[in-house]
Amino acid sequence: MGIKDYRDVAVLLPCYNEASTIASVVRGFRQALPQARIYVFDNNSTDGTALAARLAGAEVWHERRQGKGHVVRRMFADIDAEIYIMADGDGTYSPHDAIELIHTLQLERADMVVGTRRGVQQDAGRQGHALGNRVFNVLYRFVFGPGFTDIFSGYRAFSRRFVKSFPAVSAGFEIETEMSVHASRLKLTVVERELDYGRRPEGSHSKLSTLKDGAKILWMFAMLAKETRPFAFFSGIAAVFLLASTCFMTPVLLSYFETGLVARLPTWVLAMTLLMTSLLVFTAGLILDSLARARIEHLRLHYISQPVATYPADLPEQKDGPVETKPDRIADAA
Repeated sequence: MGIKDYRDVAVLLPCYNEASTIASVVRGFRQALPQARIYVFDNNSTDGTALAARLAGAEVWHERRQGKGHVVRRMFADIDAEIYIMADGDGTYSPHDAIELIHTLQLERADMVVGTRRGVQQDAGRQGHALGNRVFNVLYRFVFGPGFTDIFSGYRAFSRRFVKSFPAVSAGFEIETEMSVHASRLKLTVVERELDYGRRPEGSHSKLSTLKDGAKILWMFAMLAKETRPFAFFSGIAAVFLLASTCFMTPVLLSYFETGLVARLPTWVLAMTLLMTSLLVFTAGLILDSLARARIEHLRLHYISQPVATYPADLPEQKDGPVETKPDRIADAA
């Protein structure tokens, strides 16, 4: 019995104005994973996306709050499954690659498998998107550490433990970044698999704005750094105030050592104010770092309180075509 016969798999497709592609995407997942439940979450589409998805055989839900983050939060909260596949409804990901993602999730006992995008630099000729993707991936590794090479990939497989422990506070396209940070801070098992990434078909258009969404993602980086690495975040700010204080303080001190007088009192007061601010910010970073560690411990405890998925212990190496597995054991675990 092949991997496509697993019944407790939920395919989650967040959509906004994807009427031209969603039907083919739903049919592709139905063919690749015949027993999976396919959910299309329509986010205020105006082009008939919901109807096209329903006619193709998907179960359609509606999320009225605009933004992919709101959709993902709703999906993860309301859908219960053993394995989750999340993809986009624009047809750029191959539904048949879901089999490889599921196999990897089981074989590696992972919490998240990311389908990194081969050829993403040729994303419909949008060089702004390609450059932003490279820049933000480098920035992520600098701020949060290694572990991801494509933090914006929308094609992922999740365990139930990941989904039910993920807080999902983002509102828009920053949600993929938040997923990556969540996995990094809890030290969850994450695996990447390079997959083909196609171009959008004729009539389908990207919803991303290079500058607007790039600014939102950059802001999310700052907020996540503040929440997850407060000591480093506030130490950096304290260092800026300390440097400014030193610049103002140095000439006043040199003059004092030469003459014994404080000739520029306002400058000295400003330097002392900046120095005190630096010390206060540094102290705040120390305190918040302790609180952040406590929050991580609580998140980790919530994560390990979720049921552990029981995957087959004798999964074979993946060959061309379906992988032979024993699905009854996952059914028993569910």
